[in-house]
Amino acid sequence: MATDDDRLAHDLAVEAGRRLVVLRGHGGEPDEVRKAGDLRSHEFLSAGLARLRPGDWVLSEEAADDPGRLTADRVWIVDPLDGTREFGDAGRKDWAVHVALWERSQAGGGGLTAGAVALPAQEAVLSTVTPPPLPPAPLPSARPGGRLRVVVSRSRPAPFLPRMAELLGADLIPLGSAGAKAAAVLRGEADAYVHAGGQYEWDSAAPVAVARAAGFHASRIDGRELSYNQTDLLMPDILVCSPALAGALLDAISSAQPGETGGSRR
Repeated sequence: MATDDDRLAHDLAVEAGRRLVVLRGHGGEPDEVRKAGDLRSHEFLSAGLARLRPGDWVLSEEAADDPGRLTADRVWIVDPLDGTREFGDAGRKDWAVHVALWERSQAGGGGLTAGAVALPAQEAVLSTVTPPPLPPAPLPSARPGGRLRVVVSRSRPAPFLPRMAELLGADLIPLGSAGAKAAAVLRGEADAYVHAGGQYEWDSAAPVAVARAAGFHASRIDGRELSYNQTDLLMPDILVCSPALAGALLDAISSAQPGETGGSRR
């Protein structure tokens, strides 16, 4: 059952996205449009959370990190404009707004408990209010050639990806925005999202919250857990896919990068 936090993540992401669409529609020099999008979306989300969840902490890409969040029980992790480069390119739809909530557990750890990924240019939103269903398995069998589709970074593709694709019999599909790539998997438009070019917590928190709520596999590319609200905000790699494909993908990634960091499934 959806909680008030689920609905808040959804509503804030949607409204921030709507405002970004309006801003983009006014046109202007691309870099200025990008800067304005980052700033205005951040200001809207920060103000909304301060008003509606005054006791919570906020970790945003567009604000200085306050280490006080490390002892907080509730931390909102937001990327006000994921895919800033794509947002400034007229006609591109692969950009997003991320809003996620991390909560401390009674055992002392913590995890993601709510999240939303708004895709304003695609008039879509994926959230923990109503997580998307898992696609039927086996995924590629009904497709001509039976090849997997793996979405990857269009600006920072990892060197091992061509070899991984060869081992899997997969096609690599470059796409912008971590949220847009994860959404392609969650909507059944792709079979997996593999990234190893470096990210931060705000890049993946909301997509992972939604993916996990929907029953998808989400991990580091060596199978380790994705952990949030950490001292080091770097989140260098990620795998999102159907649970039925996780083993084959992890094995192919490991085989494609022997001896490299992140290539072991220990």
